Amino acid sequence: MIADKNRMYDAIVVGSGITGGWAAKELTEKGLNVLVLERGPDKKHGLDYIGEHAPPWQVPFANKADREENQRDYPIQSQCYAFDATTRHFFNNDRDNPYIYDESKPYRWTRANGVGGRSTIWGRQTYRWSDMDFEANARDGHGTDWPIRYSDIKDWYSYVEKFVGISGQKEGLAELPDSEFQPPMEMYALEKTIKARLKDKMPELTLTMGRTAILTENLGSRAACHYCGPCPRGCSTGSYFSSQSSTLPAAQATGRLTLRSGSVVERLEYDSKTNRVSGVRVIDVETKEPITYRSKLVFLCASTLASTQILLNSKSEHFPDGMANSSGVLGHYLMDHIKVQHFGVFADDIDKYYLGFRPTGSYIPRFKNLGNRREENFLRGYGIQTDVVRPDWRFHFNQKGFGVDLKETLRKPAPYWVWVLGAFGENLPSYNNRALVDETRPDRFGIPQLRMDMAFGDNEQRMAKDIQRSADRIYRAAGAVYMETNANLSTPGSSIHEMGTARMGRDPKVSVLNGWNQSHDIPNLFVTDGACMASSSCVNPSLTYMALTARACDYAVKELRKGVI
Repeated sequence: MIADKNRMYDAIVVGSGITGGWAAKELTEKGLNVLVLERGPDKKHGLDYIGEHAPPWQVPFANKADREENQRDYPIQSQCYAFDATTRHFFNNDRDNPYIYDESKPYRWTRANGVGGRSTIWGRQTYRWSDMDFEANARDGHGTDWPIRYSDIKDWYSYVEKFVGISGQKEGLAELPDSEFQPPMEMYALEKTIKARLKDKMPELTLTMGRTAILTENLGSRAACHYCGPCPRGCSTGSYFSSQSSTLPAAQATGRLTLRSGSVVERLEYDSKTNRVSGVRVIDVETKEPITYRSKLVFLCASTLASTQILLNSKSEHFPDGMANSSGVLGHYLMDHIKVQHFGVFADDIDKYYLGFRPTGSYIPRFKNLGNRREENFLRGYGIQTDVVRPDWRFHFNQKGFGVDLKETLRKPAPYWVWVLGAFGENLPSYNNRALVDETRPDRFGIPQLRMDMAFGDNEQRMAKDIQRSADRIYRAAGAVYMETNANLSTPGSSIHEMGTARMGRDPKVSVLNGWNQSHDIPNLFVTDGACMASSSCVNPSLTYMALTARACDYAVKELRKGVI
């Protein structure tokens, strides 16, 4: 359907990524007529996955980096693990759509470009939060107390998991609650060996399969994963969860969805007489025409920083510091997981071959400072995502040899394995870490650009040193013959787990949203992406975003029908 500026929609959803797709699905299935506004171009499921199965010889430069183009157009996006010539069209063009990047205090903002947002390129790791996570702020005094607990969201986790399709192994851990699982993917032979060694020498650890939003069994029209490999290029079988494969088609099937791409949201408009968001003003990417759309409800799902940018730019006489910002904390308490990576080499003689490419690794859940224990010189904790790599001919093609014997040698994998450990650690909420707009630096649409002012603190530094110590112990216990570990913190933003800036809380004086993701100030405004988070836990946050979105939609529709909103 074509968007109608003269129509009063029941709801407008800004953004079509993981949370925007869920908001569209839930609101339309509950009977509302919904307009979804997306900044980027339209992307069709399957049809626009242009590099999905392209062999290297069909990709420019055999899929090696075009350094000149990347430096000119994608200096930030090209640093993402999922960026290459086959996925470039999924990413934001940094030259056309910049943010203010400070070389002296860098922040890496990875942004998508098109319908589906980052759901087309995300890592798909999906973990529940626990009560330990929701209680952390209240327990140690860093950040504001969450207005919800695990019991408030537990059933919503189950609800979204059954639709998404999560493969994984039940472990019965209080610190990492089990999900509604499809069967886990199988561990590689070396992982099974390492698991047995760790159980013997470090029994406090649990090595389990990564919990991932990729099907191991058919689900509806979506097929089980066939292990083809390059997931970020798009998944036409719908084996991995994305807005295109799952939530947006469900919303479209209701006949109540209107999707308008190429629509940059400039600001929300406010009616002081009714204390409501009265409209969403967009700028058409092609024509530069400003258009205002109206609705009874507004859901901001544009991503953590984009949603906050919209609110900061939506100033009025009533909200001179940004819409819904009577607390003054809008833009503050920006968080991102710290990331510390290591690798170890294993010489185990395991003559096993595997068909296909398993699209997830294994996982070591948080094992420090559990419950009420404070075992270390830092607060909170970290989890470790792992991956086993068996190097192929590209890692040893310079060896000596000639003719048939050399060719036969190169056909076999290297005689060693590499086990990569990537730790994600919790980042404490801090008022000083923030996102702000600079009205003297507008973008090509005349919209003030966003700038991030963020640095990791002493707690994160101490945690990184402990991560290195733990990695050393784990590699030794697992039987590594060589290792390289470090305590180097990642650049803020590079984990692509940005959270906060419009946090939930019990007290309207120190938070932007209540326990239903609803603005304390404006009852028809909801924010359900990562901006709502009051702390960061140490696990990937997308599953929690989805559950919070479904929960908020249920609440909003009920309130709308009661006439409260």
